[in-house]
Parts: sequence; structure tokens; C-alpha cells
Amino acid sequence: MSIGIAMEPERKDEEGVVLTEAQKRARRSRSIAIALALGALVLLFYAMTLVKGPGVLVRPM
Repeated sequence: MSIGIAMEPERKDEEGVVLTEAQKRARRSRSIAIALALGALVLLFYAMTLVKGPGVLVRPM
């Protein structure tokens, strides 16, 4: 048994976990939902910054 760079044993004949089509669709749906939620959060922060204006940067130290 040899150890790879990432300290994981080398896998030659193992296939690992094989997902069904339903599991692949569910994973893709979750990924899209997470991406949309993250994008909405970024847009929310951007909009809040625009609404507050440059006054955000003027504050006592």
C-alpha cells in the first residue's frame, strides 16, 4: 500500500460510490438552490450598500 500526496491510499480497482440518476438530479437541484440563495444574499448586501451610500465609510475610529 502506497500513500499519495494527499495522504490517501491509492485506488486502482475501486469504483467508489456510484450515484443513481435520481441522486444526481437531487444533488444538482440542491447545488442550484444553494447558488441561487448565495446570489440573492450577494444582491441583498449590494443593494443595502447602495441604499446606505458613502456614509457607510464615514465613522469614528
